[in-house]
Amino acid sequence: MYQALYRKYRPQTFDDVVGQHAVTQTLRTQLMTGRISHAYLFTGTRGTGKTSCAKILAKALNCTDLQDGSPCGHCAACRAIDSGRCMDVLEIDAASNNGVDQVRALRDDAVYTPSEVSKRVYIIDEVHMLSMAAFNALLKIIEEPPEHLVFILATTELQKVPATILSRCQRFSFRRLLPEDIAGRLNYIAYQEKIDLEPEACRLLARLADGALRDGVSLLDQCASAAEGAVTAELVCEALGLAGQQRTGSLMEAVARQDAKTALSLFAGLYAAGKDIAAMLDELLALSRDLLILKAAPESGLAMLSGVASEQEVDRLLAAFTAGELLRITTVLQETAAGFAKSANRRIDAELCLLRLCQPALDQDLSGLTARVSRMESQLASGVLPAAPAARPQPEAEELPPPPDDCDAPPETPQAAETPPPAAPEGFWPDLVAQLKREIPSKCKGFFAVEGPVRPQLEGQLLTLVAESGFVKKVVDIPEVLEPAARIASGLLGGSIRVRCVQRGKQTAAGADDPMRALLSFGQEHSDIITIKE
Repeated sequence: MYQALYRKYRPQTFDDVVGQHAVTQTLRTQLMTGRISHAYLFTGTRGTGKTSCAKILAKALNCTDLQDGSPCGHCAACRAIDSGRCMDVLEIDAASNNGVDQVRALRDDAVYTPSEVSKRVYIIDEVHMLSMAAFNALLKIIEEPPEHLVFILATTELQKVPATILSRCQRFSFRRLLPEDIAGRLNYIAYQEKIDLEPEACRLLARLADGALRDGVSLLDQCASAAEGAVTAELVCEALGLAGQQRTGSLMEAVARQDAKTALSLFAGLYAAGKDIAAMLDELLALSRDLLILKAAPESGLAMLSGVASEQEVDRLLAAFTAGELLRITTVLQETAAGFAKSANRRIDAELCLLRLCQPALDQDLSGLTARVSRMESQLASGVLPAAPAARPQPEAEELPPPPDDCDAPPETPQAAETPPPAAPEGFWPDLVAQLKREIPSKCKGFFAVEGPVRPQLEGQLLTLVAESGFVKKVVDIPEVLEPAARIASGLLGGSIRVRCVQRGKQTAAGADDPMRALLSFGQEHSDIITIKE
């Protein structure tokens, strides 16, 4: 029968434990000097070696031939414990034995001397699952156990263990493993199992393990089963439903260019390929987090990176974002990921998230405005000033026909034919209001009337909707109003008309070429008429 790799390669000695040198060295010293405690508490996240160290310690306490503080693995006691035949070393799952009756039975049996080995050892896994009554029943025997009895408690949630238990145990904290330690162990297992594991795939698996070696070994087992040849980074992404480093970088570059079309196309392709939406956003979140750390601490933050993107991609993206934009992107991704638990349609949530990332003007909150202002400040600092919107190009000049021969007037030099700006005909505004009310949202219809709080002002090919107050401007200055207004006005006037909305007393001339005026008006006008030189 096939045995999972994380079970097959479970550490058997302290030398096999990866990344927990402080814990293993202390336990070795206690075993060699004989200063053994009656109760131990191992804490830490999943997959860091708590249960493995508990089993090794149980063997070492009963081993007749210790090897530098580690069990030999060959004596009768070690073989009996490894095979599970030793009745004096018991591993108890507190999740299914969390009642006071089970603890009382354990306490009654613990007083008997061991029959096969020198120490009776109880390993209680997930001890935080015990009820308060069960903790109280266990308290007395942990405080004053018999000479032959040792308790080893393991938990992932230390805050749920009562202080009365903590004060009676020696506590050992197991830290998260570094990606380098996990990668080294994965390479060793791949070599033993004759798995062709490429370095890029190994680094990716080590990063996905998130500090838990058992998770990394399980992922390697899954990918090796799906591979017909070498285990590559692309195969890992396919087997685990990930977007991949290259596609995640492309998605972030589309966000940097504020190219919503490309971002949504990339997302649609990944979704059609069966990629997990939550995993895609997690990768995007990890990349934005790395970029934000490098922006805040270019040197000291290097050790904190997750390695989700290559150095070339990171350098290119760092130049495209400001710290304010990265903070907004990270916040939006976190909010979207947190809402997946109660979401009815994750795809729509993810698409709306990408739209918010690509178009900061859609966010009317303070974070969106802060991100836009930070980009303006960055461009001003680099000498690239925001420019006023460029005038619409005029049609090319047409050559005039030569005058007749009998004309006494001298021929004039051909000049470009200037197209006069469209004039607002009589009844333009009532017609525009009547058609506009059929297309705009209901909340905006009450502001449009012939003599309403919104009045028109036509200057050349720019139609300005002048709102009488800031509240009216906030309601009207949305794409759902401006886009149909531009389309209807173009049809009524017979030309290409651009539409903006401003508050009365804060109008900005359409042809202004003063960069500082364009900067001051930033955020007051609709983003469609603001042009920033890249």
